[in-house]
Amino acid sequence: MEILMSILAGTLFAAGVYLILQKQLLKIVLGTALLSHGAHLFILTMGKLNRGKPPILIEGVKNYTDPLPQALILTSIVISFGVTSFLLVLAYRTYQSNKTDMMDQLRGTDDE
Repeated sequence: MEILMSILAGTLFAAGVYLILQKQLLKIVLGTALLSHGAHLFILTMGKLNRGKPPILIEGVKNYTDPLPQALILTSIVISFGVTSFLLVLAYRTYQSNKTDMMDQLRGTDDE
């Protein structure tokens, strides 16, 4: 299961980096979202996938799930949703004021 999750995280990282290198703002925002989801899967995979085990260390229980990766991922999900929504608003306002979302046209001239 960890191998499948690692492959999926790598695929999300690759797609995210590919989209970030594009010239349209919406693709850059989507690439950022895919990168964050890849990071979530990577953190979850590094914390080992133990199914059906309690997340709390109790006396007598030798196999338990480490709750730290889940807590980190929950925090990261909230932060990534906030960053994605902020980037979407910025991209929308940029499109409204400049009537384009192409990075080449937004760059300006050398005189500016």
